[in-house]
Amino acid sequence: MYLHHFVSFMLLLSPNILFCASAAVHSHSLDNVERESDGAYRPRDAEHYNDVGHNVEFDHEAILGSVKEAEEFDKLSPEESKRRLGLMLPKMDLNGDKFIDRDELKKWILNSFINLSREEAEERLTEADEDRDGAVTWSEYLRDSFGVDTEEELNPDDTGDTGMQLVHEEKAMWKTADKDGDGKLDMAEFEVFSNPEEHPVMHPHLVSQALREKDNNNDGMLDFHEYIGERGQHQDKEWLVSERDKFDNELDSNRDGLLDQHEVHRWLIPDNSEIAEEEVDHLFASADDDHDDLLTFDEVLEHHHVFVGSEATDFGNDIDRFDDEL
Repeated sequence: MYLHHFVSFMLLLSPNILFCASAAVHSHSLDNVERESDGAYRPRDAEHYNDVGHNVEFDHEAILGSVKEAEEFDKLSPEESKRRLGLMLPKMDLNGDKFIDRDELKKWILNSFINLSREEAEERLTEADEDRDGAVTWSEYLRDSFGVDTEEELNPDDTGDTGMQLVHEEKAMWKTADKDGDGKLDMAEFEVFSNPEEHPVMHPHLVSQALREKDNNNDGMLDFHEYIGERGQHQDKEWLVSERDKFDNELDSNRDGLLDQHEVHRWLIPDNSEIAEEEVDHLFASADDDHDDLLTFDEVLEHHHVFVGSEATDFGNDIDRFDDEL
């Protein structure tokens, strides 16, 4: 997962290149592709609704701010789950009026996203930090991701020119994340590097990468054909019409037929604020029983399975999955 920027771009470019380049890459780098098929970063709620329906895990993680805690709550009795959730509610109630309004819930969810990003980065750092000094050097990163000590040891015959360019871009992103310039990334810096879409300081790198990959005429913008790239070679007319509609009506905000850098940024980088607002709408629809646009503590606790889950919720999910399989 450490090299998720690199692996994702390689998947978009050529599966054959990826398999050659990944011979020395840890398998976890391939297990979590964090990009959509068009190259945009996957939003945090990408799996909220999937082929099998509503995924409650997203709701629980959005409240708890931790995958580990969400998994722990799934093992709790409903009574214990309610008790622990009850201890959280005064912290969510920022103005102390015993209600949780939409703005308070949104702020809580946005903070949960920050905590989820930090938890993920901590796991990555722990795996790459060979000497356990709480920081990762570039050499440690390369060894964990590629099995080499320096980028010079990477074989261009395996990675290709594009692969080598992406490694150089990774290093540029590394230097940007290395705020104190000491040549290694501590926890805070590694979080910025490993989740660049979450940190504005890294966004220029992501936009630059996307343009380098797709901007064939080097005009600093993307037309529709550059946007769809090789993805469109083996697609039917219905797919092309759908992508054209997305390009014209969702991405090209100024309707000039091109995506400028600002529009590329909006396409690439998920808007966590918008995602949080949609989650607030979902939770209010699930728990605001009297429709007064406020959540009482009792309403939240009554619907604890929506917010944090318990062993009963997990059992119910297993039943749903069993029914789907039948």
